[in-house]
Amino acid sequence: MKHAGLVSLLLVVTVAAALGALLVGQFPASPMEVVSVVASRLIPGWHSAASPSLESAILRVRLPRVLLALLVGMALAASGAAYQSVFRNPLVSAHVLGVASGASFGAAAAIMLSTPPVVVQMAAFCGGLMAVGVVLATTRLFSGSSPLYLVLMGLVTSSFFSALVSLLTYLATPDLKMPAIVFWLMGSLSAATPAAFWMTLPIVAVGLSGVLSARWTLNVLSMGDEDAQALGIHVRRWRLGIILCCTLMTAAAVCACGVVGWVGLVIPHAGRLLAGPDHRRMLPASILLGGLFVLCIDGVARTMSTSEIPLGILTGLIGAPIFAVLLFRTATRS
Repeated sequence: MKHAGLVSLLLVVTVAAALGALLVGQFPASPMEVVSVVASRLIPGWHSAASPSLESAILRVRLPRVLLALLVGMALAASGAAYQSVFRNPLVSAHVLGVASGASFGAAAAIMLSTPPVVVQMAAFCGGLMAVGVVLATTRLFSGSSPLYLVLMGLVTSSFFSALVSLLTYLATPDLKMPAIVFWLMGSLSAATPAAFWMTLPIVAVGLSGVLSARWTLNVLSMGDEDAQALGIHVRRWRLGIILCCTLMTAAAVCACGVVGWVGLVIPHAGRLLAGPDHRRMLPASILLGGLFVLCIDGVARTMSTSEIPLGILTGLIGAPIFAVLLFRTATRS
């Protein structure tokens, strides 16, 4: 009952924050106007009380951005929590297998070729999948792909693709393509559109469904391979399935808004602190916390100054102190 109350509270706070985010923008909106605009799309015969320009701003700009922020936060938080269990390492995040660097290389290459934004997003998605594919294919050369090999090959692959991104940035023209690559690497939801949301939704939904269905298995895998095998778990098969689900979610999140760090590292610790180590309770709490965190960070990014601040900068500035506080609280409790 306590867990159900926590999840319900987080859900209410997340919905309230999403409605509040719809109020913020170049065209101020009242809560009644926002509710009427949303209700006009959900309830047949309901008429919006907002002006046409405000209605268009809410439906075409703010609502897709809010929903995409929630999806990105949920995907990164769930991936980080699953990776920390699979690799039995509390310091890994959703980008541990080189997804972010591979996606960055794909996006940078597409920007260098002057492709449309949708092609840049697809190139980023394919680049993230390619990086993880290289990691998984390489670790099969070793006898028994342990979590240590996966992490080490993830670091090698990430460094390699990061070097390629640096090379492309160096070769890019400084007046146009270089700023575009650098801004993409910092992460932003400024280009959120309904099409981007509908493209990201099914991928994240599949990944979240897979990770949530493996909540009990994640508890067992966190105990070690020997204990998991003694309980009848096919360790390599489950580990590969969870990695694939997390890779899909992380690649979709990165191709939607660029590289956003710290979410997959900080949020699982916060969820573990609130709901305990049991993944049947911790995962739902972390997913809601991740969506709420990115949503709030994005709200700060677009209202803190006249020019929008990239998400990656704010998640680093805010996430690092939060992580330090969580580590301190964990250390004092132990």
